Amino acid sequence: MSLPRLWTTSQEPAFDPFRAMRREVEDALRAFNQGSSSPSIGAGEPAINVAETKDAFEVTAELPGVDEKDIKVSLDGNQLVISGEKRAESTKDEKNWHVEERSYGSFYRSMSLPFEPEDGAVEAHFDKGVLHLAINKPAKAVKTTKTIDIKTGAPPSANPVSDKATAPGKAA
Repeated sequence: MSLPRLWTTSQEPAFDPFRAMRREVEDALRAFNQGSSSPSIGAGEPAINVAETKDAFEVTAELPGVDEKDIKVSLDGNQLVISGEKRAESTKDEKNWHVEERSYGSFYRSMSLPFEPEDGAVEAHFDKGVLHLAINKPAKAVKTTKTIDIKTGAPPSANPVSDKATAPGKAA
């Protein structure tokens, strides 16, 4: 068995082991992704953004192709849940499909909030496939900045060390 040549003449292409390895990895990833549905919607988790202001948390969730009536937003203590279903537009038997990349099915996304929202503290709007949530913080959760004074010197010790040392071999 001969090893591949790593150099080339002007008429013969060189064997590039890195190019071959990259092609193998790309082929494996392509085969792996062919059978999977979109991770952003349809039997998965919608993509979300979460931002915090002084008074509220703002959550946006991408739900393209979902009807407003098929979305459910709920709170269980401090757990915010966005769930629903994206319904298929037609049945597969009606047409001869050539390419089918869009996904359908139920979706679910939950997140823990750092507080339990008060009644009426959540406002929801749905516009152009994006769900917008504003979750007002309770008054006790609104952060206030406090300045801490810094003292010079070593901190006081909780367990002062005795200056007396026990001599080796003698009981205390």
